[in-house]
Amino acid sequence: MVFITFTLTDLLNGNGYLAVYIAGLVVGNCRLSYRREMSTFLDGLTWLLQIILFLTLGLLVNPSELIDVSLFSLAIAVFMMLVARPVSVFLCLLPYRKIPLKAKTFLSWVGLRGAVPIIFATYPIINGVEGADLLFNIVFFITLLSLTVQGTTISLVAKKLQLDMPEEKSGNEFGVEIPEELGSKLKEVTLEESMLENGNLLSEMNIPKGTLVMMVKRGKTILVPNGQLPLEKGDILLCLSSANKHPE
Repeated sequence: MVFITFTLTDLLNGNGYLAVYIAGLVVGNCRLSYRREMSTFLDGLTWLLQIILFLTLGLLVNPSELIDVSLFSLAIAVFMMLVARPVSVFLCLLPYRKIPLKAKTFLSWVGLRGAVPIIFATYPIINGVEGADLLFNIVFFITLLSLTVQGTTISLVAKKLQLDMPEEKSGNEFGVEIPEELGSKLKEVTLEESMLENGNLLSEMNIPKGTLVMMVKRGKTILVPNGQLPLEKGDILLCLSSANKHPE
């Protein structure tokens, strides 16, 4: 679908990259079976392609030519980081008054990174445009600087602005996944002392109606539960519930 979307859009003289991006947003917001497996596969594939892409683009770069444009490129990069991007971000977000100032500031700092700008800079070279080599070197230098400065400080800036969040765990301890179209959700619950006050049996616990405890993980052992299974503090319960219900 990626190849078809890109090719058809390119044949219609459209932006294939933008078309693929929009298609990804549409598919990503749909219900998918085996989403976790696909995400894991695509994450690895993405890293592999990025490595190949940067290695290939690196063959087009002559370090001595980067030195020649370093001062000019540095001036452009500083202007983009501190003036151009913040101004453009704040102007674009003017209609969204509920977005806090901290979030707008963070968006202003998340700048130009990755290989896409460098790829676009190769188009003039391919088409034999005069001065294309100079343009490519400037774009490469700016992207490299943004990657080094902004890319490595994103976590720090998010923490300073109090916008950082704990990393979400992918999947669950049991390696179990169900299709999204079923309308049910899997959730892990780690037992605490307060949850066992009324008794340590499933039949004695306050489990919401419509919630089923499928499995119990104790250490490295997976147990199949029943109403008489004695539970212990630290046990992890894998609960299945309808989409509008959550185990307490």
